Amino acid sequence: MADASNVAFWQGNTALAHGALLAGCNFYGGYPITPSTEIAEVMAEELPRRGGKFIQMEDEIAGMASIIGASIAGAKSLTATSGPGFSLKQENLGLAYIAEVPIVVVNVMRGGPSTGLPTKTAQQDVMQARWGTHGDHATICYSPSSVQECYDLAIKAFNMAERFRQPVLILSDEVVGHMREKVVKKDAAAIEILNRARPTVKPEKFTPYEADPRTGVPPMASFGDGYSWHVTGLTTNDWGFPTNNPPEIEKKMLRLMNKVDRARGDIVEYESESMSGANVVVVAYGSVGRSALRAVRDARKKGIPAGFFRPITLWPFPGEELAKDALGAKVILVPELNCGQMVLEVERVIRGRSEVRGVNLVNGELFKPQEIVKVIEEVA
Repeated sequence: MADASNVAFWQGNTALAHGALLAGCNFYGGYPITPSTEIAEVMAEELPRRGGKFIQMEDEIAGMASIIGASIAGAKSLTATSGPGFSLKQENLGLAYIAEVPIVVVNVMRGGPSTGLPTKTAQQDVMQARWGTHGDHATICYSPSSVQECYDLAIKAFNMAERFRQPVLILSDEVVGHMREKVVKKDAAAIEILNRARPTVKPEKFTPYEADPRTGVPPMASFGDGYSWHVTGLTTNDWGFPTNNPPEIEKKMLRLMNKVDRARGDIVEYESESMSGANVVVVAYGSVGRSALRAVRDARKKGIPAGFFRPITLWPFPGEELAKDALGAKVILVPELNCGQMVLEVERVIRGRSEVRGVNLVNGELFKPQEIVKVIEEVA
């Protein structure tokens, strides 16, 4: 049983902010937007107390630019937004991918497009998280389903950003961000905190993008440390300068992808229940995962062999794991608060071995468990 002093009753957004702080976040730059604003509010209060920096920028574009600059200067940096703001951040997000700048970006999803539904929930940014910024890039994206996970995944997101030297995304939603639950806080001394690899050579021997052959990730010097390196949005050689040389271009692009692909087993996370012998499998993430799990348990009580699979990492998607666990299922249901996004990824990995059916809700509300049970009964 947890010590009462280590238990809090937090909103998801509050828990996410405190998880980031525990991971060592010491810079927040952003712009307030519903339903993510509580993250900024906590950081505005807590960072100055801890020697960190908080800055409210004039817009979402500048907020994204500020955390890139802070990370280059050595800070662990965070920004949080919702759908329209996430759209505005995409160009600078691409800069962070190609310049290999570790940052964490939270998107507490709401309905859209455009201004959409500021106070309602949705899951309409799943593919934007994967492909929103142009060009090939390896995406790491977590989707919390509880307030405890908001806290825990914030820590993991910073660790992964530092380890792989790239942006890491957290795709929450309005329901998860605003609901309140018990959170068991962690002791900083008892958790693993990763920090970016630093140069081990003298400044005059430093090649900015020369990757460690074991990890594919180059060490990162901070501006002001005495090491010189060039930051640009252009594709570069190992020295950080623009290149039009085909072998250098290919080397850079493949390394950006492979540094994540080679460590997929350390990144991919999922939760499953009752998958053995399941005739109907329900795949759901985020807040919908909660309704789906209850629906599967209720279906089991009715004698229907239903199973539950919840991706925690949306990207990389746990497709290999799903395909293995769902082998033999007659139907796979994918309830989502959108018109059908992750269902396409499920179809891709299942490759026709089971019928895959989307179950969609786009009215700003969350699925009720009985609504999912009804579909399970129809297809069982």
